[in-house]
Amino acid sequence: MSSTLSTANQQQKPIELDKIYQWISELCMPSTRENALLELSRQRESVHDLAPMLWHSFGSIAALLQEVISVYPAINPPTLTAHQSNRVCNSLALLQCVASHPETRSLFLQAHIPIFLYPFLHTTLSKTRPFEYLRLTSLGVIGALVKTDEQDVITFLLSTEIIPLCLKIMEQGSELSKTVATFILQKILTDDTGLAYICQTYERFSHVAKVLGLMVINLSKEPSSRLLKHVVRCYLRLSDNSRAKEALKSCLPDQLRDSTFAECLKDDASTKKWLAQLIKNLEPFTQINPGQSIGIGGNPMQVGQLQPAISPSANVLSQFADQTFNMIK
Repeated sequence: MSSTLSTANQQQKPIELDKIYQWISELCMPSTRENALLELSRQRESVHDLAPMLWHSFGSIAALLQEVISVYPAINPPTLTAHQSNRVCNSLALLQCVASHPETRSLFLQAHIPIFLYPFLHTTLSKTRPFEYLRLTSLGVIGALVKTDEQDVITFLLSTEIIPLCLKIMEQGSELSKTVATFILQKILTDDTGLAYICQTYERFSHVAKVLGLMVINLSKEPSSRLLKHVVRCYLRLSDNSRAKEALKSCLPDQLRDSTFAECLKDDASTKKWLAQLIKNLEPFTQINPGQSIGIGGNPMQVGQLQPAISPSANVLSQFADQTFNMIK
């Protein structure tokens, strides 16, 4: 166990702290694990040092990973039940707690634990509630990592497949899943290393630009100010790269240049400011003929590549949704 406890923990009644230790010890026993997961998940906001307590307790992290791995067979074919989903989401919530804590975050990365969650992010074609809960809670773990703006986090994520996974969810996920995935991409772009990585090749940039463009098309039909905010921030950050800026002059969706989102953003001064700055960064717009291309990194970007597509949307259905949304506000 961690040798130091926060002031908040020290002020707890001994019986309460004893209960936390009891539930942690019960994680290692299959017969008591499910209840322990539920109770610890409920307490994760009130026990400040729960993360180091979990990390330094024998077998606790292994037990959480066992829960994660146990539902892999239910991914393909998609047979995940609501009970299975709720149980593994409680485990993921505790892993998010570990990912958020400054004492355990680097250890969490060194153990490559985020990679255990990536199979859940591949399940974009499964629209049922159990799978949506699973994707959303998994995204919440990654979102907790990137929220800290630490270089080690970005370096780790760039060495994995997180960008393609986020882009896929940005195309096919529910509104909240899209929002968290776009938030993750935005935080990667905010880092200079992340921006350079995405703009290093035409293939990477064009994939990101295409998905963002499709999102704008869909947002013009089903507006969401919270999702649009992160899309605009991604575009604005891309415009900080000289080659990406030149390409954006030809492929920025018209809906961001005209008054399409005026009503959606009427009460969002920050996003309106970012959008105005984006437009300013891209002026003067390059005049092009249909089919004319603008190169980036020696490769042409065809305007015709960015065609609209309708992405399915889903309602926010999980108890974890509010916490995930609060994380990215």
